Amino acid sequence: MEVPDIIKKDVEKKGGLEGIINLLAVEDKIIQKSKIHHALSDPLRMKILNLLIIQPLCVCLIKEAIDMPDSKLSYHLSVLKECGLIEGKRRRNWIIYHATKLGKEYKV
Repeated sequence: MEVPDIIKKDVEKKGGLEGIINLLAVEDKIIQKSKIHHALSDPLRMKILNLLIIQPLCVCLIKEAIDMPDSKLSYHLSVLKECGLIEGKRRRNWIIYHATKLGKEYKV
């Protein structure tokens, strides 16, 4: 295959295409980052995350702050939890959600 001269030397320095492929992140990391980007692509989830960065909250307060039905809120919380941006801890009859260390990196 013919490679443009402008990149040929750099590609060869990295061990050719095989060497470049070997420098890719592990598949699990790529999948995890993809989930995070999906979670952050929704403005409502960004708003929820930033509320929880400011203050851990129960579902009732999150619901009131963003004016959303329980079923939709539950879905958005599960997306944020699945990728590790938030966690929920049970306190008696309540689940208190908070941003994780990873989640706090995405403060707006």
